[in-house]
Amino acid sequence: MELKIDRLTKQYENKIAVDRMSLNLEKGVTGLLGANGAGKTTLMRMMVGLLSPTSGEITYDGIPVRSEEFRNLLGYLPQDFGYYPEFSGKDFLMYFCALKGLNKKAAKARTSELLKLVGLEDVAGKKVKNYSGGMKQRLGIAQSLINRPEVLVLDEPTAGLDPKERVRFRELIEKLGDEAIVLLSTHIVSDIEHIADRIVMMNEGQIVWQGAWKEEDGSLEDFYLNTFKQ
Repeated sequence: MELKIDRLTKQYENKIAVDRMSLNLEKGVTGLLGANGAGKTTLMRMMVGLLSPTSGEITYDGIPVRSEEFRNLLGYLPQDFGYYPEFSGKDFLMYFCALKGLNKKAAKARTSELLKLVGLEDVAGKKVKNYSGGMKQRLGIAQSLINRPEVLVLDEPTAGLDPKERVRFRELIEKLGDEAIVLLSTHIVSDIEHIADRIVMMNEGQIVWQGAWKEEDGSLEDFYLNTFKQ
């Protein structure tokens, strides 16, 4: 289980968003840190096959990420995930289960399982337009898990979550990392400090630091801030 990013570049006219990046991701949680404009979202959109790189390639166990075979193994929550406001939470997940090819019986079982997992079973029948921002975000996380992905890409997934929800989310992601490659981008250091097996810091389209972080290393947030001051 390895996702390989090899000399990846994405250029828009005069701006290089991702600059000759190479990175190998294995099972576990990788936290991707960087300020707005660092290239995190561009990288993730190329990883899930939504953007074509200017040069370089990304493969998962030798499978190109733009292939249908890889999409069947992928879970993705974009930063600006769209919702159907008139759907109930349950209907929303049932719809996405159908898109993933689950039959009605399997869709019902998976929907029930996911609603419980993200703590939305009590509001499953309410319309999504009446959900809070945090509830919508939890619904988005649920849809990214429908197909039990081997690769899970989450772009700023804790946006809109209150501190209590963040704790629940971190516990969930830590468990998912036991079975899948999880890449989670955020600008909130505390979201990944204690659950990430590996930290990758990006700036101006390049990796400026990567490695495991241990409690005895001190404050990750202080290190992160100092790194970007240099």
